[in-house]
Amino acid sequence: EVQLVESGGGLVQPGGSLRLSCVASGFTFSFYVMKWVRQAPGKDVEWVSTINRGSSTTDYADSVKGRFTIARDNAKNTLYLQMNSLMAEDTAIYFCATADGKYRGQGTQVTVSS
Repeated sequence: EVQLVESGGGLVQPGGSLRLSCVASGFTFSFYVMKWVRQAPGKDVEWVSTINRGSSTTDYADSVKGRFTIARDNAKNTLYLQMNSLMAEDTAIYFCATADGKYRGQGTQVTVSS
């Protein structure tokens, strides 16, 4: 059974940090380009960041560039998203997924509020 399980979300004050994790199982994680996407209440899904299979290439949405860092550990089948300088606009459910959209997790809620 394919699973992508996100964790690390929560409530944080503006300017704070969170680190999201996504543990993959049931497929060969290292074969896939991976991404994070998010969905804020009442809004469409927004792409956040992508990382290639060997971690040599990363890409970010302009809205998070310089604040978020994507990483992966293929030995642990785990994808990460380090989020710094969080803003209210970052409030959303964050999902990890294969870049081709074949697999996606259930998401973890991130709420940025004072």
